[in-house]
Amino acid sequence: MQAQLVRFNFWLDPVFDQIVQANPHIKQTLCQFEDADEQSWAVMAKAHAYHICAARDEVPPQWQVTSEFLARTPELLCVSSSGAGFDPVDVAACTKHGVLVLNQSGCNSNSVAEHTFALLLALRHRVGESERVMRSGNYGSREDLMGNEIQGLTLGIVGVGNIGSRVAEIARVFGMQVLGCDPYVDRQELVRRGVEPVGLDELINRSDVVTLHCPRNHETLNLFNAERFAQMRSGAIFLSTARGGIHDEDALADALATGHLSGAGLDVWTVEPPAADNPLLTMENVVATYHTAGVTHEARRNAARMGAEQLCNLFTPGRAPTRPPRLINPEAWPLFEKRFARFMSGSGI
Repeated sequence: MQAQLVRFNFWLDPVFDQIVQANPHIKQTLCQFEDADEQSWAVMAKAHAYHICAARDEVPPQWQVTSEFLARTPELLCVSSSGAGFDPVDVAACTKHGVLVLNQSGCNSNSVAEHTFALLLALRHRVGESERVMRSGNYGSREDLMGNEIQGLTLGIVGVGNIGSRVAEIARVFGMQVLGCDPYVDRQELVRRGVEPVGLDELINRSDVVTLHCPRNHETLNLFNAERFAQMRSGAIFLSTARGGIHDEDALADALATGHLSGAGLDVWTVEPPAADNPLLTMENVVATYHTAGVTHEARRNAARMGAEQLCNLFTPGRAPTRPPRLINPEAWPLFEKRFARFMSGSGI
């Protein structure tokens, strides 16, 4: 008996299948979103592992991991996200059922950090405005498009994990002062990661640029609302390559329209893709991208390799499972071990 791995036909770097298919102890089944649900449920009911697309809006509701989904997948031991995020997965429900949730944190750190600075530099150097002038042929004085350097600005990083740490590293190269806020990282570690540790209020009050790199959860949902934007310095810039819903889009549009904030660089949206009439998309001082910060060839290859290797290691034959390095819900481990022994007995695993 092999461990049964199921995934749907979302885009995935080929290295994932290459690694999994080379492992004789795992059998992968590829389901199609276009298939009849009954056909896919028959496969999913026998799954031990489910590799799911990390983007919630790209996963049909019935294939997101909820309590109802878990009730129909009694042998499921592990849910593996295709990226650093795991929005389509109810982690609390998985923990209750003894199902591990794995992500691929760190896979796209460099890509997202680079994209953050692409947004910031495009705003400060007015790249989009200049491009629109050139494409329309509506030339005036070059001084009409005069921009500003980022050297000497204070950058406030909300969430100093893999991506936030890389952002801090790049910021120092540009000669920026770097503040950081992360309730899950102690002060000594924040200093080691290259930021001056401060509370959120101080970060907002002191920063010329605020950039979000925190997860979306019950603590961060609508964290940046009208009150938070009002706290920011007049003329400050807001950036987010984190997740939609952490900032209130209407409140941000208001802060930009009044001139309190000078610009915003946004890669994430409450609804993706955002509606064409979203007010933020009509503003000259907004640089918008389609949640592509982590969508590079390098990041996708990293994520696929990390995901496949983590699953292969979990289902290693001849020994009890060891905790995966990117385990989101370690509190599920005791129940998982019991279920693993029950479902994998006689499998050679």
